[in-house]
Amino acid sequence: MNKLLYVIVALVAGAVGFFVFQKATVLPQPEHALYYQQVREVKPFQLTDHHNQAFTKEQLANKWSWVFLGYTSCPDVCPTTLQELNFVYDDLKAISKDTQILLVSVDPIRDTPEKLAQYIAYFNEEFIALTADHGVLFPFARNLGMMYAINEPEGDNNGYLVDHSASLVLINPQGDIAAIFKPRQALGVLPTIDGEKLVSDFAKIVKLAE
Repeated sequence: MNKLLYVIVALVAGAVGFFVFQKATVLPQPEHALYYQQVREVKPFQLTDHHNQAFTKEQLANKWSWVFLGYTSCPDVCPTTLQELNFVYDDLKAISKDTQILLVSVDPIRDTPEKLAQYIAYFNEEFIALTADHGVLFPFARNLGMMYAINEPEGDNNGYLVDHSASLVLINPQGDIAAIFKPRQALGVLPTIDGEKLVSDFAKIVKLAE
């Protein structure tokens, strides 16, 4: 009886393994994103949104979340990326209606919830802006595979810039990191996200997750 049970379990495990392998090899794979076959866990966190409400890992559940580091005083990469996300937002939601865009401000001193609310609404009123103090932001960014650094010139308390990753991190509905989309890089050219490639790979990633 035990031998028969072992055989049945082995057959079932083999069938499941074959199905997973077949799914991964037959379905189109993302071409432009760094796609994680084995997802990476997002550790618990607590940020504050632009409505001054707590935003935790629970708000990632059952949604595809696009996370971007930035700040309202950013002169180039941030507004360019947010505008591109606004352009393709309807396309992303057509792939999965449970899609959210999250701007995480890495400049908590200047970026109050009120300022973030005004800023994010300029691009899209459905987008969510988040922040926290650096003690929370640094480990959160590091967990996502991103980084930032304050670049403050001497004698200027308000005119500083923040160097930060320009990539987009895609978190799946289980709250794990599914992929990272890096911007186009060229010497002397502003790093930018390619919206068409973003949408194309997102469709493939969602299909692979079904």
